[in-house]
Amino acid sequence: MAPPPGSGPGSTDSPPAGSPLADRDAVLRDLSRYLATAWASFDRPRPSEPEADPRLLERLRTGLPAGPSDPQAALDDAVHVLESSVSPSRPLFLAYVGSSGLETSVLASALMATYDANLATAAGAADLLDRQAVRWVAEFVGFPAVEGHFTSGGQTSNLTALLAAREQALPGAREHGVAGYRTAVYCSDEAHHSVVRGVEAAGLGRRALRRIPTDDRRRMRVDALADALARDRADGITPMAVVATAGTTLTGAVDPLDGIADVCAESGMWLHVDGAYGLPAAATASAGHWFTGLDRADSVTVDAHKWLGMQKSCSVVLVRRRGALRAAFGHEERYMLHDEDAGNPVDSTFEYSRPFRSMRLWLSMRVHGAAQFRTWVETTLQNAARLTDAVRAHPEFELLHEPMLSTVCFRHVPAGLPADRLDVHNERLARAMQRDGRVFLAPAEVDGHTCLRACFVNFRTTPDAVDLVLEVAAELGGAAVSGAAAWAPWGSNPQPAD
Repeated sequence: MAPPPGSGPGSTDSPPAGSPLADRDAVLRDLSRYLATAWASFDRPRPSEPEADPRLLERLRTGLPAGPSDPQAALDDAVHVLESSVSPSRPLFLAYVGSSGLETSVLASALMATYDANLATAAGAADLLDRQAVRWVAEFVGFPAVEGHFTSGGQTSNLTALLAAREQALPGAREHGVAGYRTAVYCSDEAHHSVVRGVEAAGLGRRALRRIPTDDRRRMRVDALADALARDRADGITPMAVVATAGTTLTGAVDPLDGIADVCAESGMWLHVDGAYGLPAAATASAGHWFTGLDRADSVTVDAHKWLGMQKSCSVVLVRRRGALRAAFGHEERYMLHDEDAGNPVDSTFEYSRPFRSMRLWLSMRVHGAAQFRTWVETTLQNAARLTDAVRAHPEFELLHEPMLSTVCFRHVPAGLPADRLDVHNERLARAMQRDGRVFLAPAEVDGHTCLRACFVNFRTTPDAVDLVLEVAAELGGAAVSGAAAWAPWGSNPQPAD
């Protein structure tokens, strides 16, 4: 039987009279043209950062529109805003840990937004796709997950795991609170601040967090962790969870997961691995060995909107023991009844509104395959190694750590510049590179030294583009030292490049 008019894929029935999008086909043609232009521009670094048109800036200061306007004009303005904004999709966006705007994920984003399925409750076939995508992520990184969910980001994924750990360590805490408990969570000195926020949101208080010192590779010291646990137990404090990091944001360090798992196993303590950035490298031949012991964790976080190229937001939390999430989030409400003993999807998630985020990764994995994703990750690891070698070989640059993954921290140390001016010089150099528009990286601080930080996660970045990083840094840094560049004063807010 044929579907009713307007209900099947590809239907082109006219919209209701008076709709602002009366000519849908024309709008879709415009959108397709804009997307094609943007994708082509992402294939190579752009030579400069365009400034927003003054007339556009004036329109962005107007009040609430009282009535409809030309859809094409509005779409034009939207695209011009994006063209004058920072985009991590560009090959030499090396600041922070960005995405890379995979095209298949763009298509999935359009589809999921169009149908707007909500996975908080039963959503039909979408539930099956969502579970399959969870299984695929777990298989890709090598984690024996029995359940998991896509979330709004690493912060939410880490909080989800911490709340499950809290219910295991302090049964009934979600009902009675934690006022009568003394408990602690453990992470390395370089763990992401989302762990701090998670501890705060779980009601434990920031003082419950124990920052464990790191070794010379910037990894959590297992001996120091064991000592901290012993001290807390002796003081009557209940250890709740250890959060190991698989790819720190600052330097890409991977904590010794196997050794940490040994410590957790001795007391049955929850081990969560925050692999938001680094965990996809577990699937590679060159870096997979850093993740030995991952399969022993109770839960893991991986952000597909980082190294796997999806658009934000597309994080995943995976759990090794069935029932742990429902123990932390299960509930009965009159507006969302259960079908006998079967809970709703929201009974095992922190979030209620749950867009169909998994479609981004599912469609991309279907189209490209896991082998292509491994190749992309390997390529970015090679790019980081290429920059590392170039920094070592260049007399005007200094490497500040030995990279484990794809993050490289280094600084410009031109001859004749006093040591007490290096920090100011490198921060201003990073800002100058952002204004210049050829390479976008960010300043950071390693062991008290302000430096330049480059993180390679974009599959579009080529070896030739990597070589441009030091070329631009040396050019702009040299100009600064010679007095040829006029640095922005402190407190300025320069327009960043991408």
